[in-house]
Amino acid sequence: MSLLRFAARSLLASHFVINGVNAVRKPEDYLDAAQPVMDLVSPPLHTVLPDQANELLPTDAAGWARLCGAAQVIGGLSLATGVGRRFGAALLASTMLPQILTNNPLKGSSAERTQLGADVALLGGVVLAALDTEGQPSLAWKLRAQRQLASKQTKQTKSHNRAKAKAARKQLASTPS
Repeated sequence: MSLLRFAARSLLASHFVINGVNAVRKPEDYLDAAQPVMDLVSPPLHTVLPDQANELLPTDAAGWARLCGAAQVIGGLSLATGVGRRFGAALLASTMLPQILTNNPLKGSSAERTQLGADVALLGGVVLAALDTEGQPSLAWKLRAQRQLASKQTKQTKSHNRAKAKAARKQLASTPS
């Protein structure tokens, strides 16, 4: 891991860890932002999740603010430390997406439009962090390469077996009976 990547991930993650801690400690400061997110996310989740999982979901905006804050702390720490960094970045992106979707830049004030721009930029940063493989091949590439290698070996084995069978037939044909 390069020092520059570590520093960049830590700087990006610091924003989410600080906001997450604030949301967990003082969810009332985030009620205005949490209510539209709750209205957007809660109904589809209740229809998809089983009853046992639905019981664990918060029922008020303060609970959603705390849940989102906790997810941001976990994702931010994961991204900053590099332990599960891609999962952490994806978790951070998932906490940003509903907030961005509920903001309407046409109806908002200048400050809200500026905040939306910053949120979109942060979302872009965590998406890049989620896709960063640090110069190593991705899991999808590794699987594709393994399949190609297995396919090539299968073809070589079949070709070798055909050549062997042909030589055996020749030998049988040339032996006197």
